[in-house]
Amino acid sequence: MEWTAWFDAPEYEFARQVLQRGIATLYFVAFLSSLNQFPALLGERGLLPVPDFLARSRRLRRPTLFSWRYSDRLLRAVCWGGMAIAATIILGLPQLGPPWVPLLAFLALWLLYMSIVNVGQTFYGFGWEMLLLEAGFIVAFLGSDQTPPPRTILILLAWLVFRLEFGAGMIKIRGGREWRELTALYYHHETQPMPGPLSRQAHLLPKPWHRMEVLGNHVAQLVVPFFLFAPQPLASAAAGIIILTQLWLVASGNFAWLNWMAILLAFAAVSDPVAHALVPAIPLDWHAGAAGTAAGSQAPAAWLVVVLLATVLLVVLSYRPIENLFSRYQLMNAAFNRWQLGNTYGAFGTVTKQRIEIVVEGTLAAEPDDTADWREYGFRGKPGEVRRIPRQWAPYHLRLDWLMWFLPLRTVHEEWFYAFLAKLLEADRPTLRLLRHDPFDGARPRWVRARSYLYRFATRKEFRATGQRWIRIPLHESIPPLSLPPDG
Repeated sequence: MEWTAWFDAPEYEFARQVLQRGIATLYFVAFLSSLNQFPALLGERGLLPVPDFLARSRRLRRPTLFSWRYSDRLLRAVCWGGMAIAATIILGLPQLGPPWVPLLAFLALWLLYMSIVNVGQTFYGFGWEMLLLEAGFIVAFLGSDQTPPPRTILILLAWLVFRLEFGAGMIKIRGGREWRELTALYYHHETQPMPGPLSRQAHLLPKPWHRMEVLGNHVAQLVVPFFLFAPQPLASAAAGIIILTQLWLVASGNFAWLNWMAILLAFAAVSDPVAHALVPAIPLDWHAGAAGTAAGSQAPAAWLVVVLLATVLLVVLSYRPIENLFSRYQLMNAAFNRWQLGNTYGAFGTVTKQRIEIVVEGTLAAEPDDTADWREYGFRGKPGEVRRIPRQWAPYHLRLDWLMWFLPLRTVHEEWFYAFLAKLLEADRPTLRLLRHDPFDGARPRWVRARSYLYRFATRKEFRATGQRWIRIPLHESIPPLSLPPDG
């Protein structure tokens, strides 16, 4: 039927390629991050063991493969399986078959990673976890090279990036006055959770530039997203602005895959003619001359029914996020159903004005007094050694380092943090592998403690004089020296 041709969007083939392969890449990174960190953080002998969590949560209603049984071996199998499926999508193999093949591949990624997130407790309590899940579910219905990209799914992906950007913009306007007064970037580059190699240079830019940054952020998040639904080339221009602003955030900080996801989702609004005009190497007729493909033809009726059912489901689930966007009590990074679809997003409604870091130290001395030789543990991503250049980690997610940033904002008396200190006293190898530097080379310290420091970026003059990129001032002892109980 001719009226069904509207649902086909063959002029968005480049967008589909970017979305499918790009989001599969982020799933690969997410599973790799879990493979390397989950057992030490949440495994059978982790800081917050999943078996204990499941025993306390007999009525855990969120779906997870681990509701029947958890083991580190099964967790690793899930991660390796997820990475293998993601790798095939990155290579474009499922896309060569009928549309149900990439559909099943992405739904498998969605279910496998949801199984991890739903038992991840505080270590997986980040907005980009649910964003990855929701994006993976929607992208599952983009079809394969045998069918044109479905227009309704592209619109839903644009709607997802709209919620991500506009929700974050509204959180800021309703949040701290620093966003309304255009002063938020006086502090953000310095106090953000995990600075990158260029964060100090960004912080030292003139204040008028920081005010322009905030103003540009407001425009990019509160105005530009509406144009994602405009005719071409306006929609592509809006996507380009979002991509450029997100690339600046990538360059100036580490936010796991949040910024990369926003960049990928924005491609849902980029048409092939616009992409070809900007980069002539991108084909204008993606499948011209390709044998055995039908991307330029009409989608089969059965596939169209599947896409329309998914579209209706996601439209119905959009009611709560829309209501939340315009609520005076807007929620940030919240899921309204156990499948984590139709979520609400937004971050940094207020900006921390000072950077407080928790420094963990240990000693081999018998008595933990001021004469003891206290040695500092080094973390991979969070600031510590004052001369060290922060590294670029995103889209990889350092979960322990991120939670260390939250400690002074909430309380150091977290269950997982005391468990972490106990693991250091045991010289637990999986825990030590999460760190950059163990000052005792695998030996057990007699005592450990936590101290608070005020950190700030060194000025250019201070850097030339001292070689330090951070200036730190000791504040107080957050947790006094702790030791393991004597044997017996």
